[in-house]
Parts: sequence; C-alpha cells; structure tokens
Amino acid sequence: MQVQANWENQLLALAGSVPHPRTRPFFSYWAGDASLRKAYKQAEKITARHSKSFYFATGLLPEEKRSAVRALYAFCRTVDDIVDRPSDAQRDSQLDYWRTMVETGSFADHDLVAAAWADTLTRCHIPRHYALQLVDGVARDLSQTRYQTFDELATYCYGVASTVGLMSMYIVGFKDHEAVPYAIKLGVALQMTNILRDVGEDYKNGRLYLPREELAFYGIQEADIAGGRLTDNWRQFMTFQIERTRLLYNESWAGIKMLEREGQLAVGAASVFYQGILDDIEKHDYDVFTRRASLSAWGKVSRVPALMLSL
Repeated sequence: MQVQANWENQLLALAGSVPHPRTRPFFSYWAGDASLRKAYKQAEKITARHSKSFYFATGLLPEEKRSAVRALYAFCRTVDDIVDRPSDAQRDSQLDYWRTMVETGSFADHDLVAAAWADTLTRCHIPRHYALQLVDGVARDLSQTRYQTFDELATYCYGVASTVGLMSMYIVGFKDHEAVPYAIKLGVALQMTNILRDVGEDYKNGRLYLPREELAFYGIQEADIAGGRLTDNWRQFMTFQIERTRLLYNESWAGIKMLEREGQLAVGAASVFYQGILDDIEKHDYDVFTRRASLSAWGKVSRVPALMLSL
C-alpha cells in the first residue's frame, strides 16, 4: 500500500503563516509570585501523574521553560479530560470556558491550571489560534468516532497533537518558520503512536481511529478488533502503520535541529521515547488489545546518550 502525503498541505494551511517571534519569551514568575508558583506546581503534578514519557522528556529543559511546557500539558490534559467524561451535561460550557480563557486571558478564581497557562501564553507569545484549534480538535471526539481515510485522520492528529508541537516551539524557541512543517509531522507521528498503542482501549470507549479504507485493504473488519484477533492480516496492517509512523518520525527529525539548542534534547527525547512504544508493540506480536505498550524508565534513560550524540 502506498504511503499518501496529500494531508500535508491541508495541515500547513491549518497552521497558517505565523511569523517567527522577534521577541523572546520572558520568564520571571518565580520572583516573589506565590500564586503563580503554586499554579505551575499544579501543572507539574498533572504532567507527572498522566505522562511519564512527557514528564521525563521535559525534565531535560531549563527550569522555567520546563514549567511552561508542563503548563501547556496541563491545559491539554484538562481539556481532554472534559471530553472523556461520560455523559457530562456541562461539557459544552466547560469547553467554551477554555475557549474564552484562551481568547481573553480571563479565568475563574483558584483555577491553577488556567493561571499557569494564561501566564505561559502571554510570556511565550504563543499564537492563540493554535490553542483554540486544540480545543476544537479534542472536542471532535464528541461528534466523530470513525475515520474513513488517513488524510481525514491526519487532520484529527493535527488538532490534538501537532498544535501542541507548534505551541511548544514558542516555549523552547525556534530559529525560523521553516520548522513548522516538521513540527506538524512530528505531532502526527506522536498521535499515531498513541492511536496504535490504544486500539483496544479506544474501541471499548466507542472509538476506532484506524482508517476504514486501510482496514478494508488488509481484510480487517470491526468484529476482528472487537474480538482482539491477532491474525496475519492484523500483523500486516500493523506493520504498515508502524512503518509509516516511523517514516514520519524520520522526516520530522530535521525540524528538531531548527529548535533552540536547549530545546532540541527534550523534543528529541519525546520523539525517541515514543518510537520505543512502537518497538514494544512489535515485540509483543502487535497485541494492542490485552496490554498497553510502553517504554520502561531504563528504556528511556538508555536512549539518552545516543540521542545527545545525534544532536
């Protein structure tokens, strides 16, 4: 099956032409602001609790940029949790709250995540339409649970993951606008890794992200996924998916070197750690139904020296 790339121009159009920021981020929140210190600490706790890989990778950043990236993660996690709550009558209003917060910078008293994120948005000059695209991308899970083509799925990946990469660039720093296509591609690769890892869990929650036309090409029906069947067709299908995702990681690598030096290691680590999840899926015969693929703490640490030499 041929790898299609028609989606790339569509995602570049979504990102728009945002100029490279002439003003560098300014960091000073530790200077006597106890409320902001508390807000950023809460973002750190959320990151540590929900994503060991992201927490480890961002630990390679200088303190203030590390805190800002974790504020970004806490924002993303909070919005995602709103959508994942079953039959919550307040979901629409809660999503609108975050849209308003992004647009105006206003938020409820004692909302620590919003306080840290509002501060990060302002200090790092993050284009706010990326944050709004993320809210809309996450909200898409409420209205769409199946995807016909990879082009369609790539648009979803842009909304929930590439936007995160684009916002992260404004925190860690980047050299010029040419880094944008690579950030988009890395985001798609990271989200595809999540999708491949979580096939069984997502299906139990009523969602099947894998492109229907590609499942059909390999002779796989929804009943096969519902039954968790590890057939030869499934192995061939997953081999194709993993090969395409690895290609996206490889093609995005040049963009990591367009980041400011201190950000290259952290973003490179995220890329390498997530590729380790693909390795683990292969190692366990493509079983993403009865287990959750992961990379151990030692697996992460052991990959760092080679990563440092490659940058």
